[in-house]
Amino acid sequence: MPDMKRREFIALLGGGGLLLAAKVKRARAQQAAMPVVGFLDTRSQDMIGDRLNAWRRGLKETGYVEGENVTIVYRWAEGQYDRLPELAADLVRRQVAIIAAGGGTPATQAAKAATATIPVVFAVSDDPVRLGLVTSIARPGGNLTGINFFNVELTAKRLELLRELVPAAVRVAVLVNPASVTSTENTMRDLEPAARAMGLQIKVFNASTSREIDAAFAALVRERSDILFVAGDGFFNSRRVQLANLTVRHALPAAFSQREIAEAGGLMSYGSDILDVYRQSGVYTGRILKGAKPADLPVVQSSKFELVINHQTARMLGLAVPPTLLASADEVIE
Repeated sequence: MPDMKRREFIALLGGGGLLLAAKVKRARAQQAAMPVVGFLDTRSQDMIGDRLNAWRRGLKETGYVEGENVTIVYRWAEGQYDRLPELAADLVRRQVAIIAAGGGTPATQAAKAATATIPVVFAVSDDPVRLGLVTSIARPGGNLTGINFFNVELTAKRLELLRELVPAAVRVAVLVNPASVTSTENTMRDLEPAARAMGLQIKVFNASTSREIDAAFAALVRERSDILFVAGDGFFNSRRVQLANLTVRHALPAAFSQREIAEAGGLMSYGSDILDVYRQSGVYTGRILKGAKPADLPVVQSSKFELVINHQTARMLGLAVPPTLLASADEVIE
């Protein structure tokens, strides 16, 4: 190769190398500039797949797609609530732009305790003002805002629907998770007067592990409970197959707050449209990424509620579902 052509070839190679290096540098800079959102949840990823997808849809509605222009760092407590404070602290140490607390009140309280400056988007079942998360619904005032999906407030209605399914019931077993102190207290606050008004006798059973669920069922069967009311809790949702199987095995009509348990074989559920709740949480996360302040974003109050009846399970339990109840159900699983 002549010297002139060789020099031109080497210059071309050098220029190409510089161009490639510049592209790599720009790509790294873009990646470094990508905002990071921390997602904190009481459960495991495989337990909330549909909810997580709904949350991502909400993010996408505001223009954010994971891996393209936003990075998500996930922290899962795997049902061990005592891990939440350290998981939240880890997200704070990573200086995430926002913490999306997808695990209800326990995850939200852990995030609130960990930071007073990083925005936190919550999805809680009880009144966030009563929980001390915000100063008001219209103007949260601090670094937290999100969605209130009312599952605790729907406690009395859920018990009423279960009683309508089993009108002869006298003894109601109530399954709560003692690790969710606030949610348990609020559930019992609404459940006890509702049960008294219906002439029902309450017996409370605690469970915060899979083994304790088995033990609770053994005890409530010995107590000859007529019906079972399961408190709304992320842990119970993660054990939905176990709960559904146990209620069928022991022929115990039960009411739940999450539709996933009815889909897994539970008799009935009544609560907010949880997928819409997570979508709205994703939208709020995106809006804050775009510059909105949590203090100025009103808490969204869920307005979509759904009654799901598993008619197949009802037949297995020997229950005749009243036609009026079937007609009012949002979904009947055959």
